[in-house]
Amino acid sequence: MPNDAPAADRVSFVTIDEGRHGQRLDNFLFTHLKGVPKSRIYRIIRSGEVRVNKGRAKQTTRLATGDVVRIPPIRTSESDAPPKVSDGLTERLSRACVYEDANLFIFNKPAGLAVHGGSGVSLGLIEALRVIYPEERELELVHRLDRDTSGLIMVARRRSFLRKLQRLMQSGKVEKRYWLICQGFKGNERTMEAPLLKMQNGNERVVRVSREGKPSVTHFRMLERLQDAQLVEALLETGRTHQIRVHSQFGGFPLLGDDKYGTAKGAALLEKIGHRRLCLHARSLSFPHPDTQKRISVTAPLDEDFDAILAALRKKGA
Repeated sequence: MPNDAPAADRVSFVTIDEGRHGQRLDNFLFTHLKGVPKSRIYRIIRSGEVRVNKGRAKQTTRLATGDVVRIPPIRTSESDAPPKVSDGLTERLSRACVYEDANLFIFNKPAGLAVHGGSGVSLGLIEALRVIYPEERELELVHRLDRDTSGLIMVARRRSFLRKLQRLMQSGKVEKRYWLICQGFKGNERTMEAPLLKMQNGNERVVRVSREGKPSVTHFRMLERLQDAQLVEALLETGRTHQIRVHSQFGGFPLLGDDKYGTAKGAALLEKIGHRRLCLHARSLSFPHPDTQKRISVTAPLDEDFDAILAALRKKGA
């Protein structure tokens, strides 16, 4: 095709720069082909239409600086205009930034906001931030939070820094503490060591304790006994999908407001109080800064709903 043909109508070749070194092929394509469904991206990888250095590659292939990725003609569902972010969400996220330096943002994510678009969600945290901060060309999520979980999430401002933080997390040097409200927690401290396996139940993704799963460890500590419930802190030793929620269920102390792993008893208690949300909050992060080695410790205040549920349970027990 001539060079002036629309990008969607011609094969393109992208040379991987240092900022993308080590990134998985599928994650690179999700970012490069914004608006293209994930199923379509996986299909063009499997069919061999996507090539790395003229050879076929898997979705899990790690890209290296200097690699050349062949991308077939493909039309995206996006127009040239960025997605719209409401004034309310813009203001909320600007107030939610609790830490910032030249390489990193940390936000206190609201409950109900997905961290990224997909699965019926058109706009997530990362897409909104790319609109709010158009001058930031390399924003990437460092880790994930469930849509209905509130609290701290790290967003790297440089892809090279993203890799440093991910190595820090893999080596267990990032301390993540969560606050949760549950029913049935006994004693003062408990450690749940139970392997977790992701499963697909129709269109729904669920996680179960299984011998075939990945090793998973959560340390729980009682913070406050409430009327009919307990406020508990969870310290993650591993970071599996839905880990706290499934370990709590498996240990006999399911979270209040958990539609997937909770109980009817917990749902009835929240309904009586008049508030409805998953009672899980990413409370604190602590880690040595990869560049300066200075200890970074950040705490996220509870949102109004979580606070209101706590206040109602305290009042109920008074």
